[in-house]
Amino acid sequence: MKYIKEKEWLFEQLSKKNSITILDCRFSLKDPTEGLKKYSDDHIPGAIYVDLEKELSAPVGVHGGRHPLPDETTLKEMFEQKGVDSTVPVIVYDDGMSAFAARCWWMLTYLGHPQVYVLNGGYNAWRKANLPITKDVPQPIRGSFDVHVQPQLLATFEEVKDVVNTKGHPTTLIDSRAKERYLGEVEPIDKKAGHIPKAVNIDWQTGVKNDRLKPVEEQQKRFSIWKKNDPLIVYCGSGVTATVNVLSLLEAGYQNVKLYVGSFSDWISYDTNEVETKKNR
Repeated sequence: MKYIKEKEWLFEQLSKKNSITILDCRFSLKDPTEGLKKYSDDHIPGAIYVDLEKELSAPVGVHGGRHPLPDETTLKEMFEQKGVDSTVPVIVYDDGMSAFAARCWWMLTYLGHPQVYVLNGGYNAWRKANLPITKDVPQPIRGSFDVHVQPQLLATFEEVKDVVNTKGHPTTLIDSRAKERYLGEVEPIDKKAGHIPKAVNIDWQTGVKNDRLKPVEEQQKRFSIWKKNDPLIVYCGSGVTATVNVLSLLEAGYQNVKLYVGSFSDWISYDTNEVETKKNR
């Protein structure tokens, strides 16, 4: 895989001085303090903690969704403080393949870092293998991150609106949430239920098994109704779990994949935007 590394590879890097930057992205949407608590208890040696809501998201506003994308200057400063350097590979992890690491991976890739990887199996796999852990919190050496934004990875609200309003538009919207949320049968978080009109449902969790991203061949089967160069825009509730589908698509060889960061929570922040449900389809 191009963007996935196994625990054995990371273990080997630990013996090489300054060969890797490790970011711990563990988080819980139910308890925003849980990730940092887990990190404080133990983590992979050398890892620096990154908080989804405090550092990988901008403050919530009227629009932009529940986890808005911070501006490039803010992200550059934050990542450099964490030790991210353009010349040093970065590997990110969460508990398993629970999307928080994928969100960080997408952001660094969007900002143009040339070598960003996700730890397959995450911290759960690392612990099960009895690999080294520590409570020591390292003091990162400030990095130099030369940002080169990759606009082809980001879909704007205007682009999504254009897909919805244009008959026969070639772009497909992929809703990455669970089927019952897509259909509007349940909605535990957002103020409206349903999905963006025209979107098809590919639950991100179907690309993961036992905390690991499924192999390339299985990912290709998941998305086989599209050609490798078909334009695709991927979204979820707030631009977090959708990044696992983005990762899966890129691993499967798809070349025209964008993330709608604001996702459904941004779409419904505009009162005039329609939503589809099982009832009104």
